[in-house]
Amino acid sequence: MDRFRRLYGAGPLHLVGMMCSLAVAWYAASKLVPLQPWNVTKWFVGSAVIHDLLLLPAYAGVDWALRRASARTPGRVPWLNYARVPAFFSGLLLLVYFPLIARKSTFFERATTFRMDLYLGRWAVFTAAIFVLSGAAYAVRLALNDRR
Repeated sequence: MDRFRRLYGAGPLHLVGMMCSLAVAWYAASKLVPLQPWNVTKWFVGSAVIHDLLLLPAYAGVDWALRRASARTPGRVPWLNYARVPAFFSGLLLLVYFPLIARKSTFFERATTFRMDLYLGRWAVFTAAIFVLSGAAYAVRLALNDRR
């Protein structure tokens, strides 16, 4: 087992998980690419370019700024993760539902009969609520820390 870990770099369960995820990706590609090769290519290249050239530097820069601000405000209870977690979930929902939030999906409303004008408001309410909950959790943690 130690020899396997040295050669592979992780345990056998990691290898099994990677093989399963590659199998699922291969299956999805084998079903989708023959039907719409140009759309799949545009989506794959576009998502790689948008993520790697735009989004990754943006959220890495925001995280860098948050870490610097956190280092300048030393306290007994660090606040950094109380800002990171809600920002992550809000950004993830924005990324997944962006066509609906921005009202850019022409197919969705016809196919489901749901109105697209609800998504922006619901995303904003979710974002506000998760930041408020995170702030409340931080306040509770500060209060508990001050009692000690």
